Amino acid sequence: MRRPLAALTATASVLAVSACGLNASEKSAEGGSGPYPLTVENCGAEVTFDAAPEKVVLLKSAAVPYLASLGVLDRVTARAGEYPRDYYDDATWSALEDIPALTGKTDTSGHLLVSKEVVIDQEPDLVLGEVDNLGRDTLGDVGIPLIEEPAMCAAGLDEPGFDDIVDQMTTYGRIFDRTDEAAAAGAQIEERVAALTAEPDAQRRTAAVLYPTVGGGVTYAYGTRSMAHPILEAAGLENVFADTDERVFEVTPEELIGRDPDVLILLHSAGDPAEVTAAVTSLPGAQSIAAVRDDNLMPLLFNYVEPPTPLALDGLEQVRTRFGS
Repeated sequence: MRRPLAALTATASVLAVSACGLNASEKSAEGGSGPYPLTVENCGAEVTFDAAPEKVVLLKSAAVPYLASLGVLDRVTARAGEYPRDYYDDATWSALEDIPALTGKTDTSGHLLVSKEVVIDQEPDLVLGEVDNLGRDTLGDVGIPLIEEPAMCAAGLDEPGFDDIVDQMTTYGRIFDRTDEAAAAGAQIEERVAALTAEPDAQRRTAAVLYPTVGGGVTYAYGTRSMAHPILEAAGLENVFADTDERVFEVTPEELIGRDPDVLILLHSAGDPAEVTAAVTSLPGAQSIAAVRDDNLMPLLFNYVEPPTPLALDGLEQVRTRFGS
């Protein structure tokens, strides 16, 4: 059961000593120096660190706000994928620009296309983010640990929420031996969530969060196992897919028309927001959807919603500014 938002305020006092995080419960192995060796459970696998990682390769952008908050972004020695400028403050963007980019090539769904040899040749002591040809087993065979955001694991999260952001900050704090910084960042997250959460409104507008395929193709929608759901709730909107116990799933134009959301939030990884909007407005019968008819469509970069990271608070703020109470 998702922790109530009010209960988040009780978390900060125990962050420094807590050993849990999302689907990543942690335990210190016996006999180590300081917190190491440290074993982290991630996506159902145990990942052991003998020391704080010093050579990190990023294959996804989701971990960046965590690393920046903990002051360890300088541990990243290479990155691959897309890192939209809009996500980051000037200091974080400057640090990212100094990190060598291996590739930014992605497929039409935003999935990274990178050679496993290119990544392995970097000789990292940690890879953050899993891609199709660079899974845990492939990297494990050459002694490279992998950490994926728990919401993106195969099992996902049962009920994602803002508390998961605090928990994952704790996890990264323990991995990098920055527990004090994690505690401070967690407290700031809790305060901001409380400030951004809308008061319940009996006349809430309905909404859906979609990931359209630009140029034609499948349209995806997000259910209750996605961070999209608590973001809509906190913004004072009612998710029309609140009865769908999935993270993301294909949705037909007929289904969208039948659900008839008042608001549509359209996720994309990069590119022109106008093309993302057009991918929905050009669907057969789209003009009969209230959100399309009333021009209540909001393109939003993917990490502002998924997975749970500090950027989700920026996403919530943007949704509230546009549609919230």
